[in-house]
Amino acid sequence: MDSGTASAVLTIDLNALVDNWRLLCTRLQPARCAAVVKADAYGLGAEAVVRALLRAGCREFFVALVDEGVRLVEALGPAWPRDARLHVLHGPFAGAERDCLDKGLVPVLNSLDQIERWQALARLVGRELPAAIHGDTGMARLGLAPADLAVLDREPARLHGIRPTLVMSHLVSAELLDDPLNEQQRQRFVALRARWPQVPGSLVNSSGIFLGPGFHADLARPGAALYGVAPIAGAPNPMRAVVRLQGRMIQAREIGAGEGVGYNHTWHAKWPSRIATVSVGYADGYLRSLSSGARLRLHGRTLPLVGRVSMDTVTVDVTGVPDEHLHPGALFDLIDEVQDINALAAQAGTNAYEILTNLGPRYQRQYIGT
Repeated sequence: MDSGTASAVLTIDLNALVDNWRLLCTRLQPARCAAVVKADAYGLGAEAVVRALLRAGCREFFVALVDEGVRLVEALGPAWPRDARLHVLHGPFAGAERDCLDKGLVPVLNSLDQIERWQALARLVGRELPAAIHGDTGMARLGLAPADLAVLDREPARLHGIRPTLVMSHLVSAELLDDPLNEQQRQRFVALRARWPQVPGSLVNSSGIFLGPGFHADLARPGAALYGVAPIAGAPNPMRAVVRLQGRMIQAREIGAGEGVGYNHTWHAKWPSRIATVSVGYADGYLRSLSSGARLRLHGRTLPLVGRVSMDTVTVDVTGVPDEHLHPGALFDLIDEVQDINALAAQAGTNAYEILTNLGPRYQRQYIGT
């Protein structure tokens, strides 16, 4: 699909993404900076994102699922360097261990069951196999619970055949700099690392990087901040905007005072108005919660979305916009540097993660930079 005929265009600025990674690197030195590229790099295209970050020097990557890792390694082919590592955060489901091994993926082991199955494969192939060890320090979502760690303390043979390459955990409230949970988890992580003192450690995500060097350990795992998400609640966003979303106008019409627009007429014109219909809707990931609250932009003007977001369209009050700007195919900005993913998330009553990962497959994606 050509960008000239696409109903909506999603532009991904790879230079901005690389700049964000480099900014995080400067905050981490001497710790290293990885990149989380799960969910197809938060919806922006893992292959293109990883290629750009590899060229910039990143060598540690994380996905959530084994099949994500397999697809990524196969897509990159010989472009995947021998010194790069791709970790699988969920670890392998039963039966997927061999896929991890064959594709060179490093599983993150979250349970005694995963450890047992990875050890069984190590015995089968007759050599030590690398793995990251995830200890739960408070999230209660993934990772070895304190009782599981106690089992490993009593029975260290459970790890025979496994070569730990990373000891990791995950912060609960890193975006809130003064939350006491951060320090509680840091202390628990120090105790976790003491079990494997020679193995590199990883605690922080994007937001955790801004908690300071005491949290950084050896490797940080930023995800959302790479893509322009603000890492600290209530603070200015130091990250560059990475995405621009534009939808094409289908048509415009005049309506009288008191006339309703869209499903169930949840919005009525207070005076004679002009309404443009733009070809983006909730089937494209433009959330229904943005109804009668979001803003679009056209030639520097900020314009209100009126009525409900439909499956394939939104309606915009363009009263007062010059005629020459309102023609079929005119591109309205839904996300840009002025109204970024963080601002749109606030309008939708959600977070920027959900905005990013819901950007739909119907968009014409185009990459600029690197």
